[in-house]
Amino acid sequence: MNALFFLIIVISLGILTVVAPDSVLSIMIDGGKSALDLSLKMIAIYSVWLAVLKLVEKTELDKKITSLFEPIVSFLYKDENKKAKAYITMNMTANLLGMGSAATPLGIKAINTMNRDLDKDTATPNMIMFFVLNATSLQLIPATVIALRAAAGSAAPADILIPNIITSVVSALSGFAFVKIISYLKRKRKTKAS
Repeated sequence: MNALFFLIIVISLGILTVVAPDSVLSIMIDGGKSALDLSLKMIAIYSVWLAVLKLVEKTELDKKITSLFEPIVSFLYKDENKKAKAYITMNMTANLLGMGSAATPLGIKAINTMNRDLDKDTATPNMIMFFVLNATSLQLIPATVIALRAAAGSAAPADILIPNIITSVVSALSGFAFVKIISYLKRKRKTKAS
């Protein structure tokens, strides 16, 4: 993958050198400055979110949140162990609050805990459901996007709230429905085969 990105950079620089040779250096410097600026903003935002998640863990608020979401998690992920359900719940909470990539470590822990048989190369139905729902990322408050919009100087960074809620609910419900339909068809095909 690194070779691909390197190739893209080299080709882009080659094209820029031919098309606008006088502005190649200034474009590279501006691009580097913008990338560094965005990286620092993202580090600050994710540092705050990871600190919040650590506080939630230290104050044992995660146990209360887990018990609050227990019926939903038990419905979505049948036959999962308690530890996996706790990670799933915290990941769902982080996604609901729009923490973005700060939810990723919790998602990785959840998948690793769900994978009871580490030699197995096939994802379980619960893992597939978790992956799909995590990818659709149901968000009630897109806090990271709002913070990025505010940092970029947006006049109304929270204007995306209602459209975000609508699209994330639709995508989460669609993902849930597709996983259930495909699981049902797979079970039906297995029953016919045996």
